[in-house]
Amino acid sequence: MADITIHQTRERLQQAQLVDVREDNEVAQGRIPGARHIPLGQLGLRLAELDRQQPVIAICRSGNRSAGATELLSAAGFNCDNMVGGMLAWQAAGLPTA
Repeated sequence: MADITIHQTRERLQQAQLVDVREDNEVAQGRIPGARHIPLGQLGLRLAELDRQQPVIAICRSGNRSAGATELLSAAGFNCDNMVGGMLAWQAAGLPTA
């Protein structure tokens, strides 16, 4: 479990599962293409939707909720990193959103 930057996340897009733990209204404002949306409140109940063999990068608005998601996922046996700065940093850098 580690904090990684938006640029490290971008470099790992093909190797990791991106899990966006924001709420529906936040995701509607843009998400990283290919990210799976699972709100933080549902994450514990939806772990079966994720591949335990593939690394996970948790994403939220600013990096705080995704830090909690990273702890939950790591405790459940996933190799998980937290994208610091969240979507605020991603969008501020002009990186692509869907």
